[in-house]
Amino acid sequence: MPASTSAGGQTGTPPGSPSSPSFEEALADLERIAQAMEGGNLSLEESLSAYKRGVELLKLCQGQLADAEQRVQVLESGTLKDLNSPEA
Repeated sequence: MPASTSAGGQTGTPPGSPSSPSFEEALADLERIAQAMEGGNLSLEESLSAYKRGVELLKLCQGQLADAEQRVQVLESGTLKDLNSPEA
């Protein structure tokens, strides 16, 4: 697969679409974009497009991490009752 195709964000699903990529897919796309940009073989337009896609993916990943962190905090705070507890 050419670096410019993946760097341009042609693979994966844009954030905000009905089926956004999973955290792992978004992170893999970010890694491919970073490698393509570091390679220095992209045109200015391709670099700008890749950067824009990277920012979108970064926001998506940050949102998913924040959601996961909130769920962990709920679990750690004891909000969810243990199934073996007498109160359950």
